[in-house]
Amino acid sequence: MKFLDAILASLAGTAAMTAFLYLLSYATHRVMKVIKILGTMLLFRTQPDGSLSDAPGTKVVGTLAHYSIGAFFAIVYLALWDSGVGLISFSWSLLFGLANGIAGMFAWYFFFMVHPNPPLIRLKTYLLTLLVAHIVFACVTFYTYYNIVLPEYTFWQ
Repeated sequence: MKFLDAILASLAGTAAMTAFLYLLSYATHRVMKVIKILGTMLLFRTQPDGSLSDAPGTKVVGTLAHYSIGAFFAIVYLALWDSGVGLISFSWSLLFGLANGIAGMFAWYFFFMVHPNPPLIRLKTYLLTLLVAHIVFACVTFYTYYNIVLPEYTFWQ
């Protein structure tokens, strides 16, 4: 049952992270739409001008990949908690999110470096934004999981 709870929490965390990136993309007019970037790169659909693909299939693949990665990280969180590493609390969610964000930055950087035709985006800005986005993911995932399982201690410690 805890596994399913972690998956449900990951859906909320991934949705919050995606919304954060899309709102930031809208506000700054910079390309930070993680689902379109991921789908474009996975399907090798970078446009000749370096822009992202708008094909529906690109969005479907990007969404499935993004939510699957979110579920993976939530399962890692659950495994860590079950191993006695960390608590389901706000302070630990910040720490896990920071670690998750650093790992995500390295993974994205590597993905851009090995991809034969990555989209033209400001990679440094995107990577730094991902760090914050992963903290959003972890906080929402932790808080959602906390609300599902209702532990005896306070989340906001």
